[in-house]
Amino acid sequence: MPEDIKSADVEKLLADEKAIEDRKQTLIADLLKQKEAAMKEFDDKLAKLGYQSNSSGRSRRSHHSKQKTAADAAAKPKAKA
Repeated sequence: MPEDIKSADVEKLLADEKAIEDRKQTLIADLLKQKEAAMKEFDDKLAKLGYQSNSSGRSRRSHHSKQKTAADAAAKPKAKA
């Protein structure tokens, strides 16, 4: 008898956990839809004001140095002072 009660409790817990996870996924999807709608509305307002984005396919310049490859590191040994 105690095994049946424990089994029922476990099943109830698993069902509750699944319901919570489903609700969480639904809320996340809803938030993403709201975010997309807000971004579209904002973009529409910017377009109405005449804003043109600079997204011509060029990548932006960065202040970060490029990663050196192993060949570059071997080809240019550091000078000793």
